[in-house]
Amino acid sequence: MPHSTAKTTAIGRSQWFTIGLGALMALGLLAGNAKAEEIQRTITITGQGQVSVKPDIAVVDSGVVTQAKTAAEALAANTEAMQSVFAALKELGIEDRDMRTSQFSVNAMHTRPERGETSRISGYQVSNLVSVTLRDLDRVGEVLDRLVSNGSNELRGIRFQVEKPGPLMDGAREEAVKDALRKAKIYVAAAGVALGPVLTINEHGGGGRPQPVFARAMAMEAADVPIAAGEQTLSTSVTLVIGLE
Repeated sequence: MPHSTAKTTAIGRSQWFTIGLGALMALGLLAGNAKAEEIQRTITITGQGQVSVKPDIAVVDSGVVTQAKTAAEALAANTEAMQSVFAALKELGIEDRDMRTSQFSVNAMHTRPERGETSRISGYQVSNLVSVTLRDLDRVGEVLDRLVSNGSNELRGIRFQVEKPGPLMDGAREEAVKDALRKAKIYVAAAGVALGPVLTINEHGGGGRPQPVFARAMAMEAADVPIAAGEQTLSTSVTLVIGLE
């Protein structure tokens, strides 16, 4: 009889083990199904936004280019002319923080070789350019006039831009989000589903490109040059990840 009881107990444990394993497997399947149901369908969409604003600063790239037989002569002539340019800017009330040397170079000039000959140095060219930030756009013409009158013979360009575009970008950001939502509504309506909550918002780039005004060497008479600043476009784009119901 004791032997029979032990055998029955062993069978009972085996049955309980089988039942327990089956229950765990069932729970695992239920958890897997629940996890699969938790996977959220989403739509990813990008929107664009922009605003037009008036530039509040202008950056003038101007300076002096000189040529001479020797590097020393070219440099001496350039230095004298640039001293006159800086003095003129000082007289106009341009602050030191708004004047920055943007390029300085000394290059040898070579002759064009004839057949059978080698190129040789014919002289030297010195280029010294300064970037001047103007915070009063009404003075751009006046500044150009004074630069020409005081030895500047090179104008590389004028760039109109917004000094602090950050706060002005908020309007473009709002437009970008609205644009993304508008596109998303079109897609989900065509697909026969509904939009859920916005899950993530990512901004890409943003800002505005300076408006350049280019010019060749300034071989012109001193004159109050008319300059139009126009408007600058600030733009940005955002990518939304939106849940689907």
